[in-house]
Amino acid sequence: MRSHSAGGHGGWKGWEVTWTLPEPMLTTPVSVPDLRPGCAAEPKWDGFRALVSVDAGRVVLRSRRGTEMGPSFSEVVAGAVQLQDATALDGELVVWDASGRLAFDWLQNRLARRGAAAARAAEEWPAHFVAFDLLRLSGTDTTSWPYRRRRAALESVFAARRLSAPWALCPSTTEADVVREWLTWASVGMEGVVFKRLNDAYRPSARDWQKYKFRETSEAIVGAITGSLVAPRTLLLGRYDTQPSVRRPHHHPRPGGRCCGRWPTRSGTGRSSVDRLVILRRVGQPGKTCRHAGGTRAGGGSRRRRRPRRLRTLATSRTLAPRPPRPLPTDVPLLTSPPH
Repeated sequence: MRSHSAGGHGGWKGWEVTWTLPEPMLTTPVSVPDLRPGCAAEPKWDGFRALVSVDAGRVVLRSRRGTEMGPSFSEVVAGAVQLQDATALDGELVVWDASGRLAFDWLQNRLARRGAAAARAAEEWPAHFVAFDLLRLSGTDTTSWPYRRRRAALESVFAARRLSAPWALCPSTTEADVVREWLTWASVGMEGVVFKRLNDAYRPSARDWQKYKFRETSEAIVGAITGSLVAPRTLLLGRYDTQPSVRRPHHHPRPGGRCCGRWPTRSGTGRSSVDRLVILRRVGQPGKTCRHAGGTRAGGGSRRRRRPRRLRTLATSRTLAPRPPRPLPTDVPLLTSPPH
């Protein structure tokens, strides 16, 4: 909240209190998805963290870092008429594609659009606000309430107001079996699971929530890189395959390989972890060289023919091969606004 003085008759000064959105409560990573006693769990969606406030007809849609996102997501701002006045929510902005999976690339594309371009994007890639916390209710600051009370009030808001798109209610559970089921839904766009203590208040900027992030694992061969071995920027990955060649579909199946994707290593941590995996050794005749798309080695000289040596499984948050169909977001309980 923010307070400021207001002048009155005879020099009297009073105080006018203006409520503002708090800083969002944050998470800390955990290595196991265990639902502990006294905690609830919620899915973590692949979207943009966002907070929305409605006060006397003014709508504020703000990112985690304080960026105003209203001009990019006009349908969410327009949908705020469904909310009661002096109310604020914490949640995630998401976009679903036609197959029912979350499309983060479309969401990211929309963030840079304004005006007529944003309006066209809203029609083509409509966004939803998946609400998971209640920060204010009809003028009452609810951040001091325990999570279980805030959650009950949030569900009541959705039921009483009959909220529809762009609003969706994030599921919440205290059942370990439900959490285990959610862990099989990575293919629909869930990033992981967030754990919250039932008796905890909403503490701005505090990392008191816990987040378990999904990891997909697969064995792959590094066929090429961009950048240097010390700091690779992108890996070209291939997998062992016994199917006919894509270029020669009628050829008799034989063991071989196929390109299955690439893995960008944007962060310094990712680059250093890859550097520990990519270890090459010389094979063949000494002095035999091969051409390389990246040019010559830094410092001059040619590149020798090398062969990769398998070290261990490479873990990545991206699936490297097609997976069997899994449940869609429409199967998630308590989503009051089904995705398009």
